[in-house]
Amino acid sequence: MQQDTSIIIVSGRSGSGKTSVLNILEDFGYYVIDNLPLSLVADAVDNLVGDDTKKVALGIDVRTPKADLSGFGMVHKDLMDKYGNAVKILYVTAQEGVLVARFGATRRVHPLLPAANNLPNALAREIELLKPIASCADIKIDTSTLNIHELKEQVRQHLGVDNVVTVNVLSFGFKHGSPIDADFVFDVRILPNPHWQENLRPKTGQDDEVKCFFADYPEVDDMAKDIAEFLIKWLPQFLNNNRYLVTIAIGCTGGKHRSVYVSEKVGKLLSGNLPKNMPVVVKHREKRYW
Repeated sequence: MQQDTSIIIVSGRSGSGKTSVLNILEDFGYYVIDNLPLSLVADAVDNLVGDDTKKVALGIDVRTPKADLSGFGMVHKDLMDKYGNAVKILYVTAQEGVLVARFGATRRVHPLLPAANNLPNALAREIELLKPIASCADIKIDTSTLNIHELKEQVRQHLGVDNVVTVNVLSFGFKHGSPIDADFVFDVRILPNPHWQENLRPKTGQDDEVKCFFADYPEVDDMAKDIAEFLIKWLPQFLNNNRYLVTIAIGCTGGKHRSVYVSEKVGKLLSGNLPKNMPVVVKHREKRYW
């Protein structure tokens, strides 16, 4: 087993936020399967954990057949024997009054309600069915007073997961439309345009000939540096903002010369100056037109 393997079993009371926890784990890079029958857990882990998938999160709750939950202790022991401390049980709960209010607000039906006749009985029965899992829990989170951002922070702290925010630097051409998912948009159409030199027109901002053209205009690198300095100052704030991706769009007319060159320059400057948990990726949206 590899050292960075992590296997999280997520369970808890209906309405307490299990789905939200699984979504958070997916943001953290876990391969997530919800509502997995207990009889399939061991095989699922064995088949998933490997070179490509090192982090797995499995959701188990009362929607799983009752007989499965009673055997959780044995399944947990087998996983621990094979994977050791890589296995963690995360149990999510909430106060009964909060759960009743949540079911009333969402108008969802508790999975045990048809057999229990009323919601209090269903909630009480669920606690009994979940005892084999709750008794093994390594982490217990009460979501009664938590919003989604606070929940994510608690999960992150419990698991020791670094909050990673990918910085996507995207060049584009305004004539093809502005990116609708961009967090910041910079317009570099005021810069000198190699397009008007016939020998440079087929080239791109990645080619040496275009780079030599821009070298004669110091304002090009000045703009790239100014953009980078602004981003270096403010992007780290996103680490505390429940985000996993920030898109920086840099546009010129066609998305071939100026925006490409400036995006590459900004990407290099960011890579050397942002925190290590803010990886930088440079992409060129209009590459298909080159």
